[in-house]
Amino acid sequence: MKNISSIDFRNDFVNGFNGDESGNITPRQTPGVFYSRAVPTVVKDVTLIAWSDELAKELEIQRPINQADIDILGGKMVTPSMRPYAACYAGHQFGNWAGQLGDGRAITLGELQTSTGKVWELQLKGAGRTAYSRNADGRAVLRSSLREYLMSEAMHYLRVPTTRALSLVSTGERVMRDMFYNGNAAYEPGAIVMRVAPSFLRFGNFEMPAARSEINNLRKLIDWTIERYYPHINGDNKILAWFTEVVERTASLMVEWLRVGFVHGVMNTDNMSILGLTIDYGPYSFVDDYDPNFTPNTTDLPGRRYAFGRQAAVAKWNLACLAGAIAPIVEDNDKLIASLESYDDFYWSRYNTMMANKLGLDAVSEKDMKFVEQFEKVLSVIKPDMTIFYQLLIDLPGEIENEQAVIEHFEESFYETPSDGEVEKLFDLMKTYSERIQSNTISRKESIKRMRENNPRFVLRNYLLHQAIEDVEKGDNTLFVKLQEAIKEPYSVKFDQFYAKRPSWAAEKAGCSMLSCSS
Repeated sequence: MKNISSIDFRNDFVNGFNGDESGNITPRQTPGVFYSRAVPTVVKDVTLIAWSDELAKELEIQRPINQADIDILGGKMVTPSMRPYAACYAGHQFGNWAGQLGDGRAITLGELQTSTGKVWELQLKGAGRTAYSRNADGRAVLRSSLREYLMSEAMHYLRVPTTRALSLVSTGERVMRDMFYNGNAAYEPGAIVMRVAPSFLRFGNFEMPAARSEINNLRKLIDWTIERYYPHINGDNKILAWFTEVVERTASLMVEWLRVGFVHGVMNTDNMSILGLTIDYGPYSFVDDYDPNFTPNTTDLPGRRYAFGRQAAVAKWNLACLAGAIAPIVEDNDKLIASLESYDDFYWSRYNTMMANKLGLDAVSEKDMKFVEQFEKVLSVIKPDMTIFYQLLIDLPGEIENEQAVIEHFEESFYETPSDGEVEKLFDLMKTYSERIQSNTISRKESIKRMRENNPRFVLRNYLLHQAIEDVEKGDNTLFVKLQEAIKEPYSVKFDQFYAKRPSWAAEKAGCSMLSCSS
């Protein structure tokens, strides 16, 4: 185990691609380069708030024991082996081409290689201005940083592919933020998260050179990505094979989001990982009451482009943007289109398997697909708490006696009392479900086991995050520490103190139900 200050960082990306090494952080277009040098802005006083011991163990990094190591986590200190930079990329935002974007408040320090040979990229989010900050300050506040730190790790323990978070520090400075872009700006405590991933490459990294007709740069980036992150792919058709795997990884990620009820909130192409990871935690939320049209992002209203039930379709749209970017170097665009269209079959295959596990079925047959569709339709009408409803479904009695018994069984999950017509629909649904369970080719014990393994009992709800943020800002980290432990066992009853519906006060409260891209 090493101190972070003693690590000899690799700089493969910087060494392998053209970049602007001037260190000039004036906002500007940077054609022809993949990154711009960006040294973190020195902050006043770096204080460690949170540290992931589990991730640190995997990275073979020792918990900071001196201020020098802590200062690195806040960008106050840069070691000689680091060559910090901000990546240049583009993107489609809310369906529109946005042109050059880039790391506006994220600075990569370098790459760390462990004794197993695995390489990780270490990046500070909120470390100051870069050439891509545009008119922003490159900073992050405690509110958004705590949310990213906790959710990155929470998704890991939910078994959802994700970037990770090693540390959360305060900067000892105040940062001005207008949370909802409505003219009510206020100062908030500054903070920085150290994010970790094999790579932070996004669809937008490939869109940028394509948009500038920098075909050689595009080809070089694709070849490097395949060689480094998809080494099992080779041959004459390797680019098509690579794109097909990106399609499959992205489809699988969408299925995992839907399994746990996660809504990303801002699925722009610059927020889509080329490795199929959940990346950039901003106005995210878990679904409380089951609503396919739910979006936590006020910026996404009224269109709800990135609503819970639309995420899979948006992912395919984003993949189409990626396909368009790489098309100039693909010889057979018909095959490229075919790879893109394979998304649907792959997605639905994975989705049906996921729903079989959530419902405790041996498999989802063609006949079952109609039942699953009806199941979700009834839930969208009654709008029970998604997490609690599926937990109660696990313990549903084998025989459903009457409508009253069904209502009493699921009562804990209701935000509003169902109407008579809704009760009838739920009763009929549960009768059908019980009959289907009885025809399983797996034992009831195995069925329940699958349900418990795939339906989380604890999810990091926004109202809990909001409470933790308010407490930490007041100097009380009790809830924050408890949540750090709870996220590690989301399928356990160990933290049933958090097994509860969203309280009524949180339904319309800023920071709980209403978030923005500034969150």
